[in-house]
This record gives sequence, C-alpha cells and structure tokens, in this order.
Amino acid sequence: MPYFDRVSATAFRPTEHVSGGWNTSEQHIAPPMALLAHIVEQDRDARRDDGLRLARLSYDILGTLPMETVEVQVRTVRPGRTIELVEASLSHDGRPALVLRAWLLDRRDTTALAGTEFDAIPPATEMPAWEASTVWPGGYIASTRARRVQTRPGRAAYWVQSPVPLLDEPSGPVARAARFFDIANGMTARFRPEEVAYPNLDLTAHLFRDPDGEALGFDTRVSTGPDGAGLTHSIVHDAHGPLGTIDQIQTVRPH
Repeated sequence: MPYFDRVSATAFRPTEHVSGGWNTSEQHIAPPMALLAHIVEQDRDARRDDGLRLARLSYDILGTLPMETVEVQVRTVRPGRTIELVEASLSHDGRPALVLRAWLLDRRDTTALAGTEFDAIPPATEMPAWEASTVWPGGYIASTRARRVQTRPGRAAYWVQSPVPLLDEPSGPVARAARFFDIANGMTARFRPEEVAYPNLDLTAHLFRDPDGEALGFDTRVSTGPDGAGLTHSIVHDAHGPLGTIDQIQTVRPH
C-alpha cells in the first residue's frame, strides 16, 4: 500500500501510512511534500524532454490536512530554456494547505569541479536501529525505518528509509527522497513533544545533486530562540555522501 492512491489526474487519497505525529487524524506533511515534488517532476516531463533538475524546493505549510482526499495544481511561474521556477499547491475542500516553489536548473558537465566541504556521516550499517515510534505516533512514522546516533538532544546523525512507495506509479529521485525531508524536525528533538509543541511552518531543501538510492541520511542540529522560534538544520546525504541541506523554521510552544 503506497502513501497515496491516485483518484484522478489531480486528486489523491491518503492511506493509513500518512497519518501524522502531532495528530493522528491529520496528515503528516512529509508525504504531501513528496507528492508535490512528484507533481512538479511529472509536469516538467510532460512539457519538455531535457530533464531539468530540481535544485531548490521551498514549501510553505498553510494549514493542517485531514486524512481525506487532496487536490493538486501546478503552474510555471518563470519559464526558461535552462532555468525555470515552478509552483505547485495542494488543497483540501478548496482550502490551500501546502505550496511548493521549485527552481529547476539545466544539467551540464561539471565533473571536474565537483566537491563539497560538508562532512560525511557514518553509513547506516555503523548506526544502531532506532524506533521513532517510541516518541511519535501515527502511520507515517510507523512506515519508516531509522538508524541513529544522537550526541545529545538536538544533535544527531541518522538514516531513514521506507518500504512504502509514494504512489503505485514511478516517481523521480527527488520525489522519492522528499518522502523523508520533513522527518528531520522530530528525529533529534530538544524537548519531548508531550511537553513542548514545535511544529515547523516551512521547509526549504537546496540540492546540489540528485539523491541516489532508497535511504536518506541526515546530519541535524536543532536550535531554539528565547521568544518562541526554533530552527532545524540538516545536511542531507545518500550513500555517495552529502548532497544538500534542509532547513525548517519552528513555532515553539510549551504546553
């Protein structure tokens, strides 16, 4: 069973694997984020055949989503031969709940220039298994498998994968990886969620190469300010090493 069943060209029904951690009657936002990345990839491939790469994905979370059918839309904001800006939105019952603005770049050979100053994290085989469901309820977290080394609350490296596909149809490398982007906000929390609520309002991923493989690695740091804001910052990896960053701003609310 996938995260979503396609109902029509623009409508998708969440399965039990989508239920969230803050409220199990609502959708975890990670699968909807992956769904919008998939819609952008599909729209790109329907319009052109040069495979522009998704280099930046900037999501704004406008509201919560019940465990009900959602609809998507996509439009090209800034068309171009080598660079495009595309916007996709996801709504429920006519109410927008998630918006993605994605920059797409052309591909050219920069092999001779390739490199990064981000440090690699240990492979998953060198990390112990960690059961995130001991902290978070819901079908989405239960659908994932994690291995983690936590230095202290708010600082950890971990790998995440899932046997659950986004849809019963092929999806591209960024959409497959995006199934896990939003998991970072709860994987090395500074507080217990029953003591402090810290949902994120957005997520921005910058990717300097496509993810490869089924597992995504994170090197995550969590910061909290003195007046109600927090930040989760992650360097993301695949088996070949670092490939980009993810940032999420939080509203921090002690119970």
